[in-house]
Amino acid sequence: MKRLTHPLAPAGSGDTDYSDPTFSATLIAWQQQHGRHTLPWQNTRNAYLVWLSEIMLQQTQVSAVLGYYARFLERFPTLQSLAEAPVEDVMAQWSGLGYYTRARNLHKCAQQVVAQYGGVFPSDPVLLAELPGIGRSTAAAIAAFSSGTRAAIMDGNVKRVFARVFGIDTFPGEKKTEAAMWRRAEALLPEAGIESYTQGLMDMGATLCTRSSPDCGRCPMQPRCVAHATDRVKDLPVRKPKKASPEKHAVMLAIVHGGQVLLEQRPPTGIWGGLLSLPELDGHTPAEDDDIPPVDDTLLLAAVQPFGVIDTHERLLNVTHVFTHYKLHIAPLLVTLRQRAAFAGEGRYQWLDAARVGDAALPAPVKKLLLDVLGDAGDSQGRLL
Repeated sequence: MKRLTHPLAPAGSGDTDYSDPTFSATLIAWQQQHGRHTLPWQNTRNAYLVWLSEIMLQQTQVSAVLGYYARFLERFPTLQSLAEAPVEDVMAQWSGLGYYTRARNLHKCAQQVVAQYGGVFPSDPVLLAELPGIGRSTAAAIAAFSSGTRAAIMDGNVKRVFARVFGIDTFPGEKKTEAAMWRRAEALLPEAGIESYTQGLMDMGATLCTRSSPDCGRCPMQPRCVAHATDRVKDLPVRKPKKASPEKHAVMLAIVHGGQVLLEQRPPTGIWGGLLSLPELDGHTPAEDDDIPPVDDTLLLAAVQPFGVIDTHERLLNVTHVFTHYKLHIAPLLVTLRQRAAFAGEGRYQWLDAARVGDAALPAPVKKLLLDVLGDAGDSQGRLL
């Protein structure tokens, strides 16, 4: 059993005193010397830049965000330009980053800040948390980095650090445990240096106190860490009880003609809300393995008829995409038309040039599928010509 050089604050009710100035002092000193200081959204008080980074970083790693962040700012350099842009342009820039509700809320938030606050983000976390897509923790981070506001954050990194350092052995997602963590977070706030403290929590969770390979030897909290002292680093935080991941299936139609592919805009809510995607074949249940099932010709003809006359159709390999809560198995069919119908009315359908697929607001797996299919079609048999 290792020995703690700092006493553990007693666990208990909501009246527990979690205050400890040495925790924030240690963290701030570490962050200023060893933390991250060169990320593109750091070293600025520009609330737009800070807000954009915080929304992109929700449930997404820094390495995945960097390229999107730079490209997004090239297209929307100011809050005003983002607010005035069509939502389709915003979704196109977000395509591939995932969790697309963030993009829709980002656009709504920009418009609301312009309309309600004259284009200036409020510094009060309470007001920030009322804006679309901004929760309590994100509001605190935005306020801390853009205004120096003294407010507590509570994301996955913070929960992991707290669970290990303070030996919290109940699931952080459980309501009572999360409430206690918030009380602790508020009590541990420093009187000064909120930016370094907040960034330090993020940096420690992302670079040292990681989920699977924590670097305890370089951690400044090791002398006081309950998980390290009791050999429970790999056991904390307590994981959520596992449930069987549901699996869903869909047959998607890649209908092509004249160098273009038919796309359908999805409803604003639900999976890939508001993005363009491939039409799905209703009434057909694909096999639950990697084999592509036989396709009912009657269903296929009925689905394609509004768009034209089928020349050929080809079954492609299944694609599996893993979401947070389920797996989606896509059985794609490449359908080439001999003649295109002059369909009208339903604005949710559009023909898109094959060359524009890479820039379109498409879900990542659909975009990859189409780039593969259209490349093959154009290079081999000329099925898009």
